[in-house]
Amino acid sequence: MTRIFGTDGVRGLANELLTADMALDLAQAAAIVLGHDHAGEGKRPSAVLARDGRASGEFLGSAVAAGLAGSGVDVHDAGVVPTPALAYLVGDMGADFGVMISASHNPAPDNGIKFLAHGGKKLPDAVEDKIQAVYEARAFRRPTGAGVGRISTLTDAEDRYVLHLVGAIPYRLEGIRVVLDCANGAAAGVSPDAFRDAGAEVVETIGNEVNGLNINDGVGSTHLGKLKRAVVEHGADLGIAHDGDADRCLAVDANGEEIDGDQIMGILALSLHERGQLEKDTLVITVMSNLGLKLALQDRGIGIRETKVGDRYVLEAMTRENYNLGGEQSGHVIMSDWATTGDGLLTGLMVASRVAETGLPLSELGKVMTRLPQVLINVKGVDRSAAATDAGLGEAVSAAEARLGETGRVLLRASGTEPVVRVMVEAATEEQAREEADFLAGVVSDRLALTASVSD
Repeated sequence: MTRIFGTDGVRGLANELLTADMALDLAQAAAIVLGHDHAGEGKRPSAVLARDGRASGEFLGSAVAAGLAGSGVDVHDAGVVPTPALAYLVGDMGADFGVMISASHNPAPDNGIKFLAHGGKKLPDAVEDKIQAVYEARAFRRPTGAGVGRISTLTDAEDRYVLHLVGAIPYRLEGIRVVLDCANGAAAGVSPDAFRDAGAEVVETIGNEVNGLNINDGVGSTHLGKLKRAVVEHGADLGIAHDGDADRCLAVDANGEEIDGDQIMGILALSLHERGQLEKDTLVITVMSNLGLKLALQDRGIGIRETKVGDRYVLEAMTRENYNLGGEQSGHVIMSDWATTGDGLLTGLMVASRVAETGLPLSELGKVMTRLPQVLINVKGVDRSAAATDAGLGEAVSAAEARLGETGRVLLRASGTEPVVRVMVEAATEEQAREEADFLAGVVSDRLALTASVSD
């Protein structure tokens, strides 16, 4: 069975790979696995549906709603709201599951379907596999008469979510001047309201002209240029950037400098640690986070738990081992005391709250860690499957790690999405990082070569 679910739902080019027919059938499959199997016989299950504002989300959302209602599921349509808003609403309403139509930070022609379980939690692989099995078998339910589901509009979705966000922050934002970048996506309708209701002065909002075709186009957390310029021009205290479905957050300080996910996690970890609210005094990160974050927090009595790349693995570790803060360098930050998934609005509000509470500029808070120089090389034309087992390559990695010592590290892994082996080296100096990365890329190319093409 070729798996249709990726690391974050089913995603692809809308109306080519991801069609209305596929959306309809996936919804009918989810109605069985997440709806009727959970609710049991005699009870009509319910689901919350949301999307991120892409034009294709309109017909895909309609197809999902039809598939769910036609399978006997009541549908509460929340309209265009962030993924974390959907997660909150599923739990707040006691719905059996949720469906998000979004391709996150991808360009507008792409779209995706992501299912959330009861409580607004991401699905484990095994449950996604069950949905796919029902989808492929077309073993659907088609009730008639009073057995069909009903579709209603959730008119207060944004208000409920904003109230939840504002109630979570420990310190209000009076006196804070902020610029927001909503990526022409799902944050546009809620982020400005949330910051204003929390007391901030929103001096400018960019990326808030949602037309269905411009999501992530030159704006948002993957394109910080406009936000950096706006923060400096307005003399704002900080800028906050979301991605298309607002589950990410990156920040910009008053000097127009980026504050990335590692720095944000460091700021929030220290804040919780000082309050005695950081569970087990531990932050959960992926192996891609900069070593500087780990070294800085360990010096302050905060432990680090590392996972594979992907926010789902961060969340799994947090849930299994009872941690309450984790995330990725890309800006997916999970604060499980208030959210079941990465929440870019919550993260941005918490960062701004820390600025207001301490009276320190974000540039100063960002010095929580010293970023070690990092060099990443993608080695093409090699046998990815042998990267983890080749003995000679393992010896070369061990030798490089010995030379780097405690102020450096090596991460060598086969990409899960591209035909490359990634070589990442961090070191005390840029020169040393480059030297060791070039050395290891050469070893990978020589030992695993199909062709000898190496590119940064």
